[in-house]
Amino acid sequence: MTGSATAGAATSGASVTGVPAPGAAARVTAPSTSASSAQQPERSRQATPGSQARPGGETTPGGETAPDTQDRAVAAGGTSAPGAANRRVSSPARGAAASSKAHGTRTTPWSEARAVAESLGRAAPLAAHRLPLDRALGHVLAERVVALTDLPPFDTSAMDGWIVAGPGPWTVQEGAGLLAGRGAVERLPDGEALRIATGARIPADATAVIRSEHAYADEAKGLLHATREVVPGQDIRPRGQECRSGDELLPVGTVVTPPVLGLAAAAGYDALVAVPRPRVDVFVLGDELLTGGLPREGLIRDALGPMLAPWLRALGAEVAEPRRLGDDAEALHRALVSSDADLILTTGGTAAGPVDHVHPVLARIGAELLVDGVAVRPGHPMLLARLAEGGPCLVGLPGNPLAAVSGLLTLAEPLLRGIAGRTTPDPYHASVHEEAHGHPLDTRLVPVVHRDDSVLPLHYNGPAMLRGIAAADGLAVVPPGGVRSGTEVEILDLPWASASPWTEGCFT
Repeated sequence: MTGSATAGAATSGASVTGVPAPGAAARVTAPSTSASSAQQPERSRQATPGSQARPGGETTPGGETAPDTQDRAVAAGGTSAPGAANRRVSSPARGAAASSKAHGTRTTPWSEARAVAESLGRAAPLAAHRLPLDRALGHVLAERVVALTDLPPFDTSAMDGWIVAGPGPWTVQEGAGLLAGRGAVERLPDGEALRIATGARIPADATAVIRSEHAYADEAKGLLHATREVVPGQDIRPRGQECRSGDELLPVGTVVTPPVLGLAAAAGYDALVAVPRPRVDVFVLGDELLTGGLPREGLIRDALGPMLAPWLRALGAEVAEPRRLGDDAEALHRALVSSDADLILTTGGTAAGPVDHVHPVLARIGAELLVDGVAVRPGHPMLLARLAEGGPCLVGLPGNPLAAVSGLLTLAEPLLRGIAGRTTPDPYHASVHEEAHGHPLDTRLVPVVHRDDSVLPLHYNGPAMLRGIAAADGLAVVPPGGVRSGTEVEILDLPWASASPWTEGCFT
C-alpha cells in the first residue's frame, strides 16, 4: 500500500478543553481512496528494510532521511500546553462532511498531538484500589504516602561497637551488650561503656557510639579507651532523623519502584492506594506478515508484534498477547467492539489504500477521531480516537517499524501516562554531536546514542528500519529544517535505557 494520507476526518472544531485538537473530535467518516498525484507519503504497512523513502518519495542508501524537495502548505495553528487532569473531551459535531487528507491539508503539530493524547488520558483516569506491597510494583500512587511514625522511631546505633556515657576511659559493663530488636534499656551511668550492635536502641543519657575499630578494651583493668576523639552523638541515628510522623514522603503520581516499597514498609504501610496499570490490546494488521522464518514471495516478517508488547510493559501497561488480524475489516470490527482494554493499538492500515481498514471501521462504530495525522517524520499517518463516550481509546500506528515507534512515543506513551495518573516529566535536552537533518516542515524523530555530554545521531533511521533504534538510547526531536552540530534538542529517553534487572522495563 502506498497511500499514507489519513482520510475522512471532518474538521468540527471540537477539542480537548485547554488543548485544541485541530480537525479532531469529529465522527470518523470513510476515507477517500484517491490521493493527490503529487503526494508521496510513507507507507502505512511494514516495509522490507533496505532502503528508505524520503518525505518527497526519493530513497537514499544507508537509511539517511534527506529533506523533502516538495513543498506543501500546512494550515497555520499554534500549540498548547497539556491540559489539567480530569478535563473532558467535548462531544463531536454531527453530520460533518468527509474530507480527504491529501498531502497539503492540516495535520496536528507533534507537540500538540502529545498534549491531546495526555489530556485524553487524564480525562478518564482509572479507579484507584488498595494493593498489598507485594503487588504494588509498577503502579502509580493515587494517595500520598505520609509517615505513620518517626523514622527512626527511637535513637539507634549506626555501628557495631561500644555505647559510652560521659568522658573516658570508661568502665566496661559485663554481659552480652545491647542487640537490635530488644525493648527498652536501662539508663547508662556516666563513665561506663557497653557493647552495642547496629540498630540497637540507645540507652538514656548515652554520649556516643565508638566503633569497634576505634576502641581498645583493657581486659585486665576492665577499661575501654578510645583511639580517636569522641564527638557527642557520633554514630547515633537520632529519632526522627529521616522524617517525623505526618511528614509527606511521596506525592500522588509517584511510580512504585523497589525503593518506594522499602520506604513505605519502613514508614509502617502494609498496602498502598494506587492506580492499576492500563490494560492494552494490540492488533497487528496486514496479510503480508509472517510470524516465523525468512521473508519470501512478497511476504515479510512481523517486526511490530514481538516489539510492542514488551515496550508497552516497559511503559507500565498490562498487555495481552498481540493478535494478528490480517487485512480483514470484519475481524478488525469484531476486535474493536469486543475489547475491554483501556487502550487499543493497531499497526498499519491507517492510510487510504484499498485494504487500509482502520478509518472505515472507526467510522462504522461512530468513534471520535481526535488526531488524524501528525506533522512528524517518520510516522505522520498515526491517529488517535476514542471509540465511545467513556470507552477505550485507540492509537493507530503506521505499519513501518520506526514509524510505529514514532507513533508509540508521540501518542501512546503520553496517553498511558495520563490514564495511569503519572506526572509529566520535565523535558530533557542535549546538544547534538553533529548536524541532524530535518524535514522542511515537520518535526523529525532521530535515533541517537549518548556520547559524553552530547548525543550522536545514528544512521539507518528510515521509516522501515529498526537498525538505528535498536542501537539507540533515545530519540532526538529535530525541528523543521534540521539543526547544526552543537544545537540543543529535546531527547525522548527509551524506557529501558536505565532499566534494572528487577523488571522488564523502567517505570520512571
